[in-house]
Amino acid sequence: MAAGAEAYDVVVVGGGHNALVAAAYLAKAGRSVLVVERRAEVGGAAVSTEPFAGVPARLSRYSYLVSLLPDQIVADLGLRLTLRSRAVSSYTPRRDGTGLLVTGGDEDAATFRAVTGSERDYQNWQAFYADLGALAKVLAPSLLEPLPRRARLRAAVVGAAGERTWTRVFEQPLGATLEELFTDDLVRGVVATDGLIGTHTSLRDPGLLANRCFLYHVVGNGTGDWRVPVGGMGAVTAELARVARDSGARIVTGAEVTSVEVDGRDAEVHYRVGDTAHRVGARRVLSGVAPAELDRLRGRQSAIPAGAQLKVNMLLRKLPELADGTDPRAAFAGTCHLNESYRQLENAYARSAAGQLPDELPGEMYCHSLTDPSILGPELAERGWQTLTLFGLHLPAGLFEADNAGLRDRLVAGYFAALNEYLAEPIEDCLARDTRGRPYVEARSPLDLAEELRMPGGHIFHGDLGWPYAAETEVADPWGVRTDTDNLLLCGSGAQRGGGVSGIAGHNAAMAVLHDSR
Repeated sequence: MAAGAEAYDVVVVGGGHNALVAAAYLAKAGRSVLVVERRAEVGGAAVSTEPFAGVPARLSRYSYLVSLLPDQIVADLGLRLTLRSRAVSSYTPRRDGTGLLVTGGDEDAATFRAVTGSERDYQNWQAFYADLGALAKVLAPSLLEPLPRRARLRAAVVGAAGERTWTRVFEQPLGATLEELFTDDLVRGVVATDGLIGTHTSLRDPGLLANRCFLYHVVGNGTGDWRVPVGGMGAVTAELARVARDSGARIVTGAEVTSVEVDGRDAEVHYRVGDTAHRVGARRVLSGVAPAELDRLRGRQSAIPAGAQLKVNMLLRKLPELADGTDPRAAFAGTCHLNESYRQLENAYARSAAGQLPDELPGEMYCHSLTDPSILGPELAERGWQTLTLFGLHLPAGLFEADNAGLRDRLVAGYFAALNEYLAEPIEDCLARDTRGRPYVEARSPLDLAEELRMPGGHIFHGDLGWPYAAETEVADPWGVRTDTDNLLLCGSGAQRGGGVSGIAGHNAAMAVLHDSR
């Protein structure tokens, strides 16, 4: 028997960070709000955990960096967060014993010259990112406003950053831009990776999927700066949950939503907590789950997107020394690129799109504990332990279907072997281990994300990213959050300007509710 039905102004399905942002805005505006989350904790992919039993190291298990979260949302909601910039932008080792260390300082010019043999790539790098900075200052504020029409956004971008910037980002494949601007294969690849995070595509794709991913990775908060949340990703969602609750929202965890019923005027959400069935009524439902998961809850079938990444979390006794002599505290403080030259990335895509593993596994690494030592217990920090995260690219979900656990293990070993080519000591010797000698390493494939987070296909953006504008001929959807039913809105990464840890989709769904006079 179902328990007696309750009623709310808004029921939010899923308790990820976007859902919590929406709940907080709506509760602050006086709406009655219920958030229903399947897992025991809120946060979705933006959570922290201690994955290694008895070891006080709190890792960001899934999502790991923050760029797109606007200062406006932080201010509007009164969030008490500390986001730290990393000391280094990136480091990319080469097999010839050199490496490209990008700090953003004056020394970068000499580093580029030593690696590329000329001034051209550095000069074009500086000019390109200056243009992107001008674009970001125009575009970032619009992400919290009603969707601009394409022509209006184009005029703004051209006015701020020039016609060529619009063309390079919005009209021609990212690969064409990189081939036009840079001569060095490694420099092209370093820039290209921002177009491939969570995105399985060629850099020459005429559909411009890499461009869309690249755009969201370089415009965050008007600067494109990628920051580390002090306390880990869990600190972000814990603070969002606090504000939502303090504003009057009710959050229920351990609650499995079984169906969503909407007719354009009224809605019902059915969920279970343990053996007890619940039914709640609402004027509107906001969906923080992926669109494919929402379709399932509505009794519909839809295409399942496919993620294409491997996330590896490690705990180290010490950072490994680099063969080229680069200080590891610099090499791993930012983004350390591995097998991510332009040629390697394109080859990896071609092989994985054909159902084969890449010959050279592309990925990037980050040591968050260099920027935020608080995620390590005092004893571990005193002993010099560090965290290390690896994010592998071009590893689509289909590759894991025959043997998920086995392929995970083989890929971890493959990435270690690839990394060791650039190290003065094997990474295996630097791993922290338990009393039985087992390394503190965990890996997550797209299939694991699908199972653990109910994220269809393990796609970290819930599907392909969209452009942050409305086409001239599109039916009006001012906030980019509508579904085919008026009182059912998207507030998660599947919304038009969703993707990444931003809260933008949650904000926009809340604004759609508050601006609707119905």
